[in-house]
Amino acid sequence: MSNKRISLTRYLVEQQRVDGHIPSQLRLLLEVVARACKSISQAVNKGDLGGVLGAATTENVQGEVQKKLDIIANEVLIEANEWGGHLAAMASEEMDSIYVVPNRYPQGEYLLLFDPLDGSSNIDVNVSIGTIFSVLKKPEGHTGVSEQDFLQRGAQQVAAGYCVYGPQTTLVLTVGDGVAMFTLDREQGSFVLTQENVQIPPDTKEFAINMSNMRHWDAPVKRYVDECLAGTEGPRGKDFNMRWIASMVADVHRILTRGGIFMYPWDKREPNKPGKLRLMYEANPMGWLVEQAGGAATNGKERILDIQPAKLHERVSVILGSKNEVERVTAYHREA
Repeated sequence: MSNKRISLTRYLVEQQRVDGHIPSQLRLLLEVVARACKSISQAVNKGDLGGVLGAATTENVQGEVQKKLDIIANEVLIEANEWGGHLAAMASEEMDSIYVVPNRYPQGEYLLLFDPLDGSSNIDVNVSIGTIFSVLKKPEGHTGVSEQDFLQRGAQQVAAGYCVYGPQTTLVLTVGDGVAMFTLDREQGSFVLTQENVQIPPDTKEFAINMSNMRHWDAPVKRYVDECLAGTEGPRGKDFNMRWIASMVADVHRILTRGGIFMYPWDKREPNKPGKLRLMYEANPMGWLVEQAGGAATNGKERILDIQPAKLHERVSVILGSKNEVERVTAYHREA
């Protein structure tokens, strides 16, 4: 990086003006999402001082008890994005159905999906959490907007990213031309470009999975992890480290930064569910980011971005990260 500080706004303007990757309405949308993430970051940073820690008295559509910050983050994203004229509707992991932009505001041509606060179990213990978002183009020729408009394959995303609230607040973004990282300069109040053309090493010695579920895994996942645990004496001939933060944003950020593989596979506890993570709010945006950085993302059988969603809150098995490792686990599934 040169010493010239490039703001998120300038980066997006240059993407629009010079490279032609994004239209002006998408640029405005991404700037608004970034501003919302700054507001969420401030709430996260205040913690107990802001009275935002602890559980609320409500459950989300998934039947999970919501944290106070889950609700706050969801409201921040809706209020920031509903009036700008660039969106037709939004969908959130925390809401039962879609949120159509009210008639008092102009409707745009984009659809925004988000997990307002990923890693909720880590909120109260001061571990990195984050916001994940995905942008789709509303199908042409449709009057109004419906849930069906959101059911597009991940490969049709026009932008995706996340913001991780850790020691630094970092925004990671793709508009289909590689992955860029921006760090929040709190003194200036703006996101500043700190890394371009992020690349995930194709090989790794780190894997991320919740080992407490080992007894419930399918044979291909257990085979892969057993090989990693066998170390230099095993078939892989090298020692692996295990990492698990229980915050997808934090785990994926580590992988984008230095490589690794993340797995949240199907298991036998709920055999009728294809996985735990949500396809539309987590797997698709993260899968696209990882692919744009040279990695891979599958559900064990097929590319995540090729999956045709059947419902808004669809779940999926997720294996993503360093390309060679993801391909190995996927091959084990196919053999089985």
